[in-house]
Amino acid sequence: MMRSLYAAVSGLRNHQTRLDVIGNNIANVNTVAFKSSRVTFKEAFTQLLQGATRPPGDLGGVNPIQIGSGMNIGSIDQLFAQGSLESTGQNTDLAIQGDAFFVVNSGNRRFYTRAGNFQLDADGRMIAANNGFVVQGINADSAGVFSSSSTVGDIILPIGKRTPARATETFQITGNLDANAEIGDTHAMGVTVFDATGTPYNIELLFTNSGPGAWDWEATSPDADVTTGTGSVTFDAEGRLATFDFPGGGAGLTITPTSGAAAFDVTANPGEIGDIDGLAGFAGSSNAVISRQDGYQAGELLSIAVDTTGIITGVFSNGVSQPLAQVALARFNNPSGLIRRGDNMYAESGNSGLPVLGFAGTTNTSSITAGALENSNVDLSQEFTSMIVTQRGFQASARVITTSDEMLQELVNLKR
Repeated sequence: MMRSLYAAVSGLRNHQTRLDVIGNNIANVNTVAFKSSRVTFKEAFTQLLQGATRPPGDLGGVNPIQIGSGMNIGSIDQLFAQGSLESTGQNTDLAIQGDAFFVVNSGNRRFYTRAGNFQLDADGRMIAANNGFVVQGINADSAGVFSSSSTVGDIILPIGKRTPARATETFQITGNLDANAEIGDTHAMGVTVFDATGTPYNIELLFTNSGPGAWDWEATSPDADVTTGTGSVTFDAEGRLATFDFPGGGAGLTITPTSGAAAFDVTANPGEIGDIDGLAGFAGSSNAVISRQDGYQAGELLSIAVDTTGIITGVFSNGVSQPLAQVALARFNNPSGLIRRGDNMYAESGNSGLPVLGFAGTTNTSSITAGALENSNVDLSQEFTSMIVTQRGFQASARVITTSDEMLQELVNLKR
């Protein structure tokens, strides 16, 4: 009689635990990157009333007679199914697609999280918004290069960083010079080039038709002296670039600033000889332009962007984009073995395995989505269904206790 009471009590106690887990799942339905849990039960101690016997001769054997003593918690499993992604528009919000974790540092210990609601602090460190733990990764050098010997550490973005100016070395000429132009017809184009200090100089190229498929050109500037003389351009009968000569017969233009700054050389790239990938000489209007040049002024960091591999790129006011850092990811052989530490954080345990650090798209198959957060993977329909089942299990166990109590009452009344 007492055995049924204790079995029913175990049902009450453990169904209450299951309801606790369900309640926690539902409470975290809107928690960033929360991973739900589930409870499984196992049979508790089983008492053997009579052992099994082997078949004796022509008779059959006898099965064992056993009776259980209730149930216990078998496991509380963490379910690391992928949560849906929600766009936030915040470029420091990161979401993982895959089974990896972000790595953060509390100062003396590393933790792991799926919640990518990160921010930048006053020192430029990327931190978890809810507790200030610093996001881990590698930092690029001043030239935007990642060293092969870099170790994973705090990500520190150089807020207020400036990129140095770069002198123009070459500019690209593309487009058409009219094959039917009359001798003396002109076509002008301009470009702004920069010296090593980032000082701009306006250069104008003037092309003058000198005959069928032939043009002379010269370069001038109001801000500097440019190599004097006349260069020439010729095209073959099919409009392809045949020759391109610089004024003065050199390999480029020498620009000497009138301000007294140091002179510098610039090369014009008209495309491949014998091709039409740059300048061409077809019948039609002259529309040749200088499509690009490779110099720029000094610039200040304006914003950052994060790609799918976790590389954080700085966008500067001079149009230059340069890698600043890369977010590290960790992978575990058994993520369900991780220990919850609160604040959406996990710590490794003896059964999770050691973290394998890597980077998205290379040593880790997961990818990172910037400007988005991972939602909780709690399925409300499943949780409410489990709640109903748990409630009925609890009620049934309570009914067993009531029935056992009534039977004990009858037993007590036998002496009257």
